[in-house]
Amino acid sequence: MSSSGGQQGPAARQAAMAEQVLADGSATAAELAERFGVSLMTIHRDLDELERQGIVRKFRGGVTAQPSGVFESNVQYRLKSMRAEKAAVAEHALRMVEPGMAILLDDSTSTLEIARRLRTGEVTPLTVVTNFLEAINLLADQRGIHLMALGGDYDPLHSSFLGVSCVEAVEQLRVDVCFASTSAVHGGYAYHQEQHIVSVKRAMLDAAARNVLLIDHTKLGRVALHRVVPLSRFDLLLVDDGASAEALRDLDEHKVRYEVCATPVSEP
Repeated sequence: MSSSGGQQGPAARQAAMAEQVLADGSATAAELAERFGVSLMTIHRDLDELERQGIVRKFRGGVTAQPSGVFESNVQYRLKSMRAEKAAVAEHALRMVEPGMAILLDDSTSTLEIARRLRTGEVTPLTVVTNFLEAINLLADQRGIHLMALGGDYDPLHSSFLGVSCVEAVEQLRVDVCFASTSAVHGGYAYHQEQHIVSVKRAMLDAAARNVLLIDHTKLGRVALHRVVPLSRFDLLLVDDGASAEALRDLDEHKVRYEVCATPVSEP
């Protein structure tokens, strides 16, 4: 059944379309044309605009918000995906945080789950350094937390501050622990799709006494365009219990220290 998309203005229709694709992960152009009651030509124009904004990625016959080796998902899609797994890993990571520490959180939705848990105020005083606007907004009014926001060029697709000025700001700091994530892990290396993200992550790892990598199991056994660092740069890798035996064997073969974090069973 078609909606009233034909009567909507292009901006409202595109916003609704983006919301649907971000929720579902992908859609065909024909499905969207029927859903919004407009022509395929109009749908393709809308999708071209959404792709230009970096929200989705077109493929033959459709569109997706899911990542590829050269395309990282929009932050709004990442915020919705693998929430239980990211939460399990963050709970485990939080055990390493002690009052009086200075910690650094990158702009990943995995480390954002740590920020959510810091709002309970159970681990204070604490200094938190981050370039992730989502984390900054969560912790801005939290008593007992000294929040240091890293500046730079604002990137709306990642909801974070990046670029040379961000790297230079990180280089002036020394923290106890850096909690970071990345898009792909394979063959003893961490990978990411975008070079400007890589430079910031490397600077963050250099600024910390200890480095902890947080990933959900879908990132194991995958590669992306750019190598970030060898996994040996991390003191510990945390992954949820959805990781396959084959993926964990790959970590063992490369002598990566890792811990598997139990994901709570959801109620039916």
